[in-house]
Amino acid sequence: MSKNNEKTNVCRLLDGKKLSYVEHSYPPEEAVSAEEVAAYLGQNPAQVFKTLVTVGKSGQHYVFVIPGPASLSLKSAAKAVGEKSIAMLPQRDLLPLTGYVHGGCSPIGMKKFFPTVVDASAETFDSIIISAGKRGYQVELSPAVLGKLIRFSYAALTE
Repeated sequence: MSKNNEKTNVCRLLDGKKLSYVEHSYPPEEAVSAEEVAAYLGQNPAQVFKTLVTVGKSGQHYVFVIPGPASLSLKSAAKAVGEKSIAMLPQRDLLPLTGYVHGGCSPIGMKKFFPTVVDASAETFDSIIISAGKRGYQVELSPAVLGKLIRFSYAALTE
Protein backbone atom coordinates (compact mmCIF):
# COMPACT_ATOMS: atom_id res chain seq x y z
CA MET A 1 0.00 0.00 0.00
CA SER A 2 1.10 3.55 -0.63
CA LYS A 3 2.87 5.37 2.18
CA ASN A 4 3.56 8.66 0.42
CA ASN A 5 1.12 11.54 0.66
CA GLU A 6 1.58 12.17 -3.04
CA LYS A 7 0.10 9.10 -4.74
CA THR A 8 0.71 8.46 -8.39
CA ASN A 9 -2.00 7.11 -10.65
CA VAL A 10 -0.17 3.75 -10.65
CA CYS A 11 -0.36 3.58 -6.84
CA ARG A 12 -4.06 4.54 -6.89
CA LEU A 13 -4.74 1.74 -9.41
CA LEU A 14 -2.84 -0.79 -7.27
CA ASP A 15 -4.56 0.39 -4.08
CA GLY A 16 -7.96 0.29 -5.80
CA LYS A 17 -7.48 -3.40 -6.60
CA LYS A 18 -5.97 -4.03 -3.13
CA LEU A 19 -2.81 -5.40 -4.73
CA SER A 20 0.46 -5.75 -2.86
CA TYR A 21 3.41 -3.53 -3.79
CA VAL A 22 6.24 -1.55 -2.22
CA GLU A 23 6.89 2.09 -3.08
CA HIS A 24 10.38 3.40 -3.63
CA SER A 25 11.28 7.03 -4.17
CA TYR A 26 14.45 8.91 -4.98
CA PRO A 27 15.33 12.49 -5.90
CA PRO A 28 14.67 12.52 -9.67
CA GLU A 29 17.72 14.67 -10.31
CA GLU A 30 19.91 12.02 -8.62
CA ALA A 31 18.98 9.13 -10.92
CA VAL A 32 18.16 9.37 -14.58
CA SER A 33 18.78 5.87 -15.95
CA ALA A 34 17.36 2.62 -14.60
CA GLU A 35 20.89 1.65 -13.55
CA GLU A 36 21.22 4.87 -11.52
CA VAL A 37 17.80 4.25 -9.96
CA ALA A 38 18.91 0.73 -8.95
CA ALA A 39 22.12 2.08 -7.43
CA TYR A 40 20.29 4.81 -5.52
CA LEU A 41 17.72 2.33 -4.18
CA GLY A 42 20.35 -0.33 -3.43
CA GLN A 43 18.57 -2.81 -5.71
CA ASN A 44 19.71 -5.38 -8.25
CA PRO A 45 19.89 -3.49 -11.58
CA ALA A 46 18.49 -6.55 -13.39
CA GLN A 47 15.28 -6.19 -11.34
CA VAL A 48 14.74 -2.51 -12.19
CA PHE A 49 12.80 -2.46 -15.44
CA LYS A 50 12.29 0.39 -17.87
CA THR A 51 9.21 0.93 -20.03
CA LEU A 52 9.77 1.62 -23.71
CA VAL A 53 7.08 2.65 -26.19
CA THR A 54 7.48 1.81 -29.84
CA VAL A 55 5.60 2.02 -33.12
CA GLY A 56 5.39 -0.84 -35.58
CA LYS A 57 5.54 -0.67 -39.36
CA SER A 58 1.73 -1.11 -39.25
CA GLY A 59 1.37 2.09 -37.18
CA GLN A 60 0.33 0.13 -34.06
CA HIS A 61 2.03 1.13 -30.78
CA TYR A 62 3.63 -1.40 -28.46
CA VAL A 63 5.04 -1.30 -24.93
CA PHE A 64 8.14 -3.24 -23.95
CA VAL A 65 9.32 -3.63 -20.36
CA ILE A 66 12.98 -4.61 -20.12
CA PRO A 67 15.75 -4.71 -17.47
CA GLY A 68 17.36 -1.31 -16.98
CA PRO A 69 20.92 -2.28 -17.95
CA ALA A 70 19.77 -3.94 -21.18
CA SER A 71 18.98 -2.59 -24.64
CA LEU A 72 15.85 -3.49 -26.55
CA SER A 73 16.49 -5.70 -29.56
CA LEU A 74 14.20 -4.14 -32.17
CA LYS A 75 14.34 -7.36 -34.18
CA SER A 76 13.30 -9.52 -31.19
CA ALA A 77 10.63 -6.99 -30.21
CA ALA A 78 9.15 -6.95 -33.71
CA LYS A 79 9.10 -10.75 -33.77
CA ALA A 80 7.38 -10.84 -30.34
CA VAL A 81 4.47 -8.73 -31.64
CA GLY A 82 4.33 -10.04 -35.20
CA GLU A 83 5.53 -6.86 -36.92
CA LYS A 84 7.97 -6.62 -39.82
CA SER A 85 9.82 -3.90 -37.94
CA ILE A 86 9.41 -1.51 -35.04
CA ALA A 87 11.02 1.78 -34.06
CA MET A 88 11.26 3.70 -30.83
CA LEU A 89 8.52 6.28 -30.39
CA PRO A 90 9.91 9.82 -30.72
CA GLN A 91 10.24 11.31 -27.21
CA ARG A 92 8.01 14.29 -28.13
CA ASP A 93 5.14 11.84 -28.81
CA LEU A 94 5.37 10.02 -25.46
CA LEU A 95 3.32 12.39 -23.26
CA PRO A 96 0.43 12.94 -25.71
CA LEU A 97 0.20 9.21 -26.44
CA THR A 98 0.66 7.70 -22.96
CA GLY A 99 0.13 10.51 -20.45
CA TYR A 100 3.63 9.90 -19.12
CA VAL A 101 6.89 11.83 -19.46
CA HIS A 102 10.26 10.35 -20.41
CA GLY A 103 11.78 8.90 -17.24
CA GLY A 104 8.39 8.41 -15.63
CA CYS A 105 6.67 6.05 -18.06
CA SER A 106 4.90 3.04 -16.53
CA PRO A 107 3.19 0.14 -18.30
CA ILE A 108 0.33 0.65 -15.81
CA GLY A 109 -2.24 3.40 -16.30
CA MET A 110 -1.41 4.71 -19.77
CA LYS A 111 -4.11 6.82 -21.46
CA LYS A 112 -4.85 3.80 -23.67
CA PHE A 113 -3.78 0.19 -23.37
CA PHE A 114 -1.20 -0.95 -25.93
CA PRO A 115 -0.02 -4.52 -26.51
CA THR A 116 2.64 -5.07 -23.86
CA VAL A 117 5.55 -7.51 -23.72
CA VAL A 118 7.75 -7.99 -20.65
CA ASP A 119 11.25 -9.40 -20.99
CA ALA A 120 11.32 -13.08 -20.05
CA SER A 121 13.95 -12.39 -17.37
CA ALA A 122 11.16 -10.95 -15.18
CA GLU A 123 9.86 -14.49 -14.68
CA THR A 124 13.02 -15.34 -12.74
CA PHE A 125 12.35 -12.74 -10.02
CA ASP A 126 9.87 -12.73 -7.15
CA SER A 127 9.50 -9.00 -7.72
CA ILE A 128 10.48 -6.38 -10.26
CA ILE A 129 10.68 -2.60 -9.94
CA ILE A 130 8.94 -0.39 -12.50
CA SER A 131 8.11 3.29 -12.75
CA ALA A 132 5.18 4.43 -10.65
CA GLY A 133 4.33 6.91 -13.41
CA LYS A 134 6.33 9.90 -12.22
CA ARG A 135 10.04 10.69 -12.13
CA GLY A 136 11.40 9.83 -8.70
CA TYR A 137 8.81 7.16 -7.93
CA GLN A 138 9.00 3.39 -8.46
CA VAL A 139 6.85 0.45 -7.43
CA GLU A 140 8.12 -3.01 -6.62
CA LEU A 141 5.66 -5.77 -7.36
CA SER A 142 5.54 -9.37 -8.47
CA PRO A 143 5.02 -10.13 -12.14
CA ALA A 144 1.78 -11.87 -11.05
CA VAL A 145 0.49 -8.60 -9.53
CA LEU A 146 1.43 -6.74 -12.72
CA GLY A 147 -0.61 -9.33 -14.61
CA LYS A 148 -3.67 -8.48 -12.51
CA LEU A 149 -3.55 -4.88 -13.80
CA ILE A 150 -2.46 -5.25 -17.41
CA ARG A 151 -2.39 -7.99 -20.01
CA PHE A 152 1.11 -8.83 -21.20
CA SER A 153 3.16 -11.63 -22.64
CA TYR A 154 6.75 -12.65 -22.02
CA ALA A 155 9.49 -12.80 -24.67
CA ALA A 156 13.27 -12.53 -24.90
CA LEU A 157 13.62 -8.86 -25.84
CA THR A 158 17.16 -7.74 -25.09
CA GLU A 159 20.46 -7.68 -26.94
